[in-house]
Amino acid sequence: MLSVIIGTLNNERPLVRTLSALVPAAATGVVREVIITDGGSTDATLEVADVAGCTIATDDGPLEQRLAAAAAKARSEWLMFLRPGAIPDPGWSEEITQFLQRMDMQGSAVNAAVFRRSNLFAPNRTALGEALSMLKAALFNRVDADQGLVIAKRHYTALGGHRAAADPEADLLRKVGRRLVILRSGAAVAPD
Repeated sequence: MLSVIIGTLNNERPLVRTLSALVPAAATGVVREVIITDGGSTDATLEVADVAGCTIATDDGPLEQRLAAAAAKARSEWLMFLRPGAIPDPGWSEEITQFLQRMDMQGSAVNAAVFRRSNLFAPNRTALGEALSMLKAALFNRVDADQGLVIAKRHYTALGGHRAAADPEADLLRKVGRRLVILRSGAAVAPD
């Protein structure tokens, strides 16, 4: 179903947390492959990826170039971009499965989704703060790459994929625009 793409550079510890969160989805077939596109790590990032059975691509090029190359090589029709350290909430894979099935059956104009911001690492965040964050995201398209991105490969290609920008991940989210579903499942990036 999904090809997960993670751009890394000396992200050994965060990568362990993200890959651990993907294991249940890989076991059920929701995650078909994980592609690590590394920019020249000098820590154990590549060893972690290898032990986890990820496909590894190394290139010292800019992040946008590495992410676009990984997307082109992905075997699935749906891509999920995650940052190292991103941890989706439990149950995310069931919601993603339903989303993908709905999109494939409907041929919907919506070809992308992001996780909502999770409170996993901000336990003091109030319900009001969460509601305001969701409202801001819905009204002003204020989402960020920490929320991940699930996108149809054909839609990613039609948008031109990742391109050179100060923040290529944010740039892609801007190109996706309002045709974006915010999932009920959250994701948070663990602090180092």
